[in-house]
Amino acid sequence: MRASNSISQEEYKKISKDEEKKEKKSKYKSKKTTIDGIVFHSEKEATRYTELKLLQRLGKISDLELQKEFVLIPSQREASTFNSKGKEIKGKVIEKKCSYYADFCYKDEIGNYVVEDTKSGNFRTTDYVIKRKLMLFIHGIRISEL
Repeated sequence: MRASNSISQEEYKKISKDEEKKEKKSKYKSKKTTIDGIVFHSEKEATRYTELKLLQRLGKISDLELQKEFVLIPSQREASTFNSKGKEIKGKVIEKKCSYYADFCYKDEIGNYVVEDTKSGNFRTTDYVIKRKLMLFIHGIRISEL
């Protein structure tokens, strides 16, 4: 008798359920935390949010924004065409836009615009470093790292 490489439907369901139960670990070993219904990528980021919220209530900062997008390189498209009625038909996207998402943005007491990024340990990926440099070059904004 030949051994079978297949599994029964019941065995498959059990394996699938076991896999679902396993928690997906963060690449940087950070723990997602929820405050005010907002999911933060780390406990450090969540803690900083509570600090900034308090500072805003005390009038020390204003205009607090979370996960603000800064476009660093816009999407690249093929040339637009026009239909018979003269309506523009945008060209196909060749490359998607490249953006940086700031953890927090706000105005300090004297009106300076502050962009913060919460980093855990020394995790500064190559992508992040390039985006940090592009933020300074394109938008003239220096990211404050915590």
